[in-house]
Amino acid sequence: MPGRNDKKVAVLIPCYNEAGTIEKVIRDYRGVLPDADIYVYDNNSTDGTDEIAARAGAIVRHEYKQGKGNVIRTMFREIEADCYLMIDGDDTYPAENAPDMVRLILEKKADMVNGDRLSSTYFTENKRPFHNLGNVMVRGLINRLFHTKVNDIMTGYRAFSRDFVKTFPILSQGFEIETEMTIHAVDKNFLIREIPVEYRDRPEGSVSKLNTYADGMKVLGTIFKLYKDYKPMAFFGIFALVFLLASVGFFIPVLVDYIRTGLVPRYPTMIVSVTLALFALLSFLIGVVLDVIVKKHRQLYELFLNLLQEGEHDKDA
Repeated sequence: MPGRNDKKVAVLIPCYNEAGTIEKVIRDYRGVLPDADIYVYDNNSTDGTDEIAARAGAIVRHEYKQGKGNVIRTMFREIEADCYLMIDGDDTYPAENAPDMVRLILEKKADMVNGDRLSSTYFTENKRPFHNLGNVMVRGLINRLFHTKVNDIMTGYRAFSRDFVKTFPILSQGFEIETEMTIHAVDKNFLIREIPVEYRDRPEGSVSKLNTYADGMKVLGTIFKLYKDYKPMAFFGIFALVFLLASVGFFIPVLVDYIRTGLVPRYPTMIVSVTLALFALLSFLIGVVLDVIVKKHRQLYELFLNLLQEGEHDKDA
């Protein structure tokens, strides 16, 4: 059986116009993970990021579909490793935490390790106040909707097991990818660990590619879309309850008139009430059917994980 020293570690750096910081990032992570393969995937940079990364000793590849989600999808498909460490190329994450994050993965004590910015220096270092508010809102919303407790939902500093990487169906194209990762890990019962990291703001001259408002709306849309996909009974149950309460609200005056007079003078109101009741029933049935499909999908996913692990054991034997 191979030992821990035989395990392959891949450092993944998705990049778009990070010429000012990429060399230092590669040097820092090479210093703490000397045996790791460092991959820089350039996403149509115009400032020579790819050339600088190549000179610094990284394995440079290109992804021409714009967007961080597209880059990570290609990385996960193409790269084979036992542990994957994903970082940003903007020099905002300290390299000294990387060995601990990798160790947790290789010792099978976690499937995903988050570098938790929000428990340390993020709110003092980050100079964009709406980013602070957005992180807090997203964290609260996901923890409430998915009944979990993750401190940093949108961190770009993570380590993954091979099981997670090779079974994660990436649908996001942009910065909402971190949100999708977290929700997928929670829904599929992967073991998540978090390590507080000393976040530092971008160095002077380095510009964030994240659009606070446009990307913020995409993140919120991703949350509700995944809530519908992963928890359809709860999602459609909310609509069923709203329609039912509205139906009862319209029906009460009709019932009161009938009790007093024996007549139903408010036919339009009664029709609206019955229609809303039908909508409530339809929403409930949609939720039930989709919930059965989702549970079946989870069973198939677990079987696929078992097959993947059997293949790894056969390879190691």
